[in-house]
Amino acid sequence: MFLVMGACAVLVWRAVDLHVFNKTFLQNQGDARSLRVDTVVANRGMITDRHGEPVAISTPVDSVWIHPEIYLKEPQDLSSLAKLLKLDASKLRAKVLKRKSREFVYLKRRINPELAKQVMQLEIPGVSLQREFRRYYPMGEVGAHIIGFTNVDDMGQEGLELAYNDWLKGEDGQQRVIKDRLGRVIKPVALIKQVHPGKELRLSLDRRLQYLTYRELKRTVFKHRAKSGSAIILDAKTGEILSLVNQPSYNPNNRRNLKGSRYRNRAVTDTFEPGSSVKPFTVAAALESGQFSSRSIIDTSPGRYRVGQSTIRDIRNFGRINLATVIQKSSNVGASKVALAIPGENLWRVHNGLGFGMSTGSGYPGEVEGVLTHSAEWREIDQATLAFGYGMAVTPLQLARAYTVLANDGVLLPISFLAQTAVPQGERVLKAKTVRQLSNMLEKVVTGEGTGSKARIAGYRVAGKTGTTKKTSTDGGYADDRYISVFAGMAPASDPRLVMVVMINEPRDKVYYGGEVAAPVFSKVMAGALRLMNIAPDEKDYQSVHMAALGENK
Repeated sequence: MFLVMGACAVLVWRAVDLHVFNKTFLQNQGDARSLRVDTVVANRGMITDRHGEPVAISTPVDSVWIHPEIYLKEPQDLSSLAKLLKLDASKLRAKVLKRKSREFVYLKRRINPELAKQVMQLEIPGVSLQREFRRYYPMGEVGAHIIGFTNVDDMGQEGLELAYNDWLKGEDGQQRVIKDRLGRVIKPVALIKQVHPGKELRLSLDRRLQYLTYRELKRTVFKHRAKSGSAIILDAKTGEILSLVNQPSYNPNNRRNLKGSRYRNRAVTDTFEPGSSVKPFTVAAALESGQFSSRSIIDTSPGRYRVGQSTIRDIRNFGRINLATVIQKSSNVGASKVALAIPGENLWRVHNGLGFGMSTGSGYPGEVEGVLTHSAEWREIDQATLAFGYGMAVTPLQLARAYTVLANDGVLLPISFLAQTAVPQGERVLKAKTVRQLSNMLEKVVTGEGTGSKARIAGYRVAGKTGTTKKTSTDGGYADDRYISVFAGMAPASDPRLVMVVMINEPRDKVYYGGEVAAPVFSKVMAGALRLMNIAPDEKDYQSVHMAALGENK
């Protein structure tokens, strides 16, 4: 009994010693083996269109990782794990052994929750899950070139995901947790650093218009077997980008085996010679100079015009025509004579004021400035060809922005991919009187006698201009079989609300004029956009017929 009582006393003393005198030391030792600091991943901010519809969202997923040192203490066969993760078992083992000195090695990123559950049921020592987020794009290829995409670490790589990465990414937090011997989290203990989710980004994009524009552009590029194409719709009153699409496109939800050239936002990064689509600005410079009026007559006979060693030609002899007819018939000879009749500085100043040769300030990554050389460097032929869009380079976005000046009484607005809460402050670059005269001229382009008749929209007055340019060839001249087709316009012409530019690169079915290829896209998309936005028709005949029909129905 003495021995038993002595043994009990020793046990009691030992219990007191462990629970009282050495409690802190032992608890710290235990915590050091089970307490860990885990990262709490911040959810990337959602991107929405102007109506709050999501166009980029992050969904929670799990990534499988391993602590090689823990695993190698109790090694198990990795065949079952490799089968679940669809990996080669021998390569998986070699990867773990090669990195045995590390504490963290990814085995598979971003797997679905059901698969993650099956992985943890294997109870392989050292194998754990890490919560991450995967970006999902509901619009797929329709909005790819505006929104862009993120990489496997959820960092922006292209488009607005890259431009606003710091705004969207948020800030990760940290928490102390208890883990078991397999590395699984038993329970959280304390929050060390608060997680700050990314902020929401609201775009100016209208999903309805984006789908509409994308469908018609893709159909046209396919129909004419074109190399590529771009189309943009701007809000004429605010400068907001309502839709912007390119062909070819890509699916940001599945980027396997895709070439980098498909990621490029051609509407912002690719330049082209705009051709006759800039003739209205040549006429604007002439009107602003005071040397011409809308009734001024230009003699284009005999349909060609010699400038230095070069000859400028029209498709036929238009004879003596006024400025409005120069625009309506798209006379190169007429535009050249007008341009050479005014000081080159005046012509350059108007084009520069419209934003050519400089960035639009949209903030889109990789945006180019285009090319507009100063008038001091021009030769006579340079000034003449600039009148009808050769010798300068613009992006579709720059051209669309320039047309907002014609739609906004001569005021140039900043361009924005983000929804605006107020009308931005613009800069006057043309007189209101000049713009009104140009608008009337551009309406005649879309009549039956103009080059853009296929851009007409039932019930609406449309103002716009076609453009067809030859592309440069490898020998330094211009190719006779490679063209760019353009149409730029606005509607309703009485009070423009929307501006649109369509550019088709290298149509290959022997139909290449802007009025034949690009204008029909404008008509179909703009007709749908005007109706979707509930913009009333402004054509008088249509209004009269419509009101009469309403009266009969009553």
